Amino acid sequence: METYGKILLIAMPAFLLLVLGEKLYGHLKGKDTVRNLDMISSLSSGITNVTKDVLGLSIAIITYEWMVKHVAIVHVQSTFLVYFIAFMALDFAGYWGHRLDHEYNFFWNAHIIHHSSEDFNLACALRQSVSVVFKIFTIFLLPAALLGVPGNVIAIVAPLHLFAQFWYHTEHINRMGFLEKIIVTPSHHRVHHAINPEYIDKNYGQIFIFWDKLFGTYQEELPKVKPVYGITRPVHTWNPIKINFMHLWLLIKDAWRTQNLKDKFRIWFMPTGWRPSDVADKYPLYKITDVYHFNKYETKASTAFNVWVWVQITMTLLFISYLFGNIAGINAQNQYYIYVYGAYVFITVYAYTELMDRNPYTLLWEAAKNIFGIYILISQKDWFGASKLFAGIQYMLMAYFVLSTLVTAYFVFADIKKDKAVPVSV
Repeated sequence: METYGKILLIAMPAFLLLVLGEKLYGHLKGKDTVRNLDMISSLSSGITNVTKDVLGLSIAIITYEWMVKHVAIVHVQSTFLVYFIAFMALDFAGYWGHRLDHEYNFFWNAHIIHHSSEDFNLACALRQSVSVVFKIFTIFLLPAALLGVPGNVIAIVAPLHLFAQFWYHTEHINRMGFLEKIIVTPSHHRVHHAINPEYIDKNYGQIFIFWDKLFGTYQEELPKVKPVYGITRPVHTWNPIKINFMHLWLLIKDAWRTQNLKDKFRIWFMPTGWRPSDVADKYPLYKITDVYHFNKYETKASTAFNVWVWVQITMTLLFISYLFGNIAGINAQNQYYIYVYGAYVFITVYAYTELMDRNPYTLLWEAAKNIFGIYILISQKDWFGASKLFAGIQYMLMAYFVLSTLVTAYFVFADIKKDKAVPVSV
């Protein structure tokens, strides 16, 4: 937990600079692939995901250490070979886990967030799930377990394997010659994120593309078929927490509503998108049928609004940076404090992304977030020990909580509700 937090303190600024750099590069080249609110939504999703991971809010059904202990045939000794096998095993497991996420209803809920952006850029790589409570794909690491690769090696290689999947989420790199035959490139991954009939559910590979060629899921990017991004049932929200659970909520509702007892059980393991016929008829859902003619999700945002949302996400990044850098100290104060801190981060993200959606009820979430923050300050007479590093931090945060509530109220009453009060001409 603490080690991963330290790694993220280095990785987060690097990813942020690359995301902003891509935005600047696209602007200068006249091909800006990054919309502001979409980028902030993606960054916010990344915030919730890394916070969840650092807090350890998931349980492995079968732990890798258990598999090594019970099924290892040999124990590889060579240092290089151990790390090589670990990397390849993670990529093999990643391919199959990724494929199952796409192909079955229940597992798609864990992956919908990653495909929810209707743009393709470095920021969308940060859209990762918080909905996975039980990790069940550890079984795909069986090849590494059979060879006795130690669990600590997997723990070291896994973040590197994950971070190595960041760079190819871009439209600014074209085909890469002979590398197209070996590794996953931006061209391959553009196909994977596309909803064109020619491309959908292809190229599941994470680092190496030969898994797709071996298992029949490979598709090259076609010169005459420009990829269109997103999902066929658009999410229509910037709120990453909502996105993380909307498919699960749909499955629960459909399972409840169907009159067919068999369908109540099989819906979870049917192909992604399948719905009981009686429910589909009675409760139809919008689905993109013509991928070349639909409007991307967008909400109104003035310059002042955009600036304020950036203030909010910047504050959130500062909050989690302090958390990741001081996990041990916060734990020493109280073992439950890190979960209190995590709850504050999640409420914060929920509040300002609801504002981005121009939901007037965001004021309630914003007020709840700030009252929660003030309660922490009063009860601890500090912010999780931060006053030892930053004198007067309590007063600065108190001012932020009050100001944040007032500014959000301004946007709700002077902007959002005013829009909704304007009559529509017919």
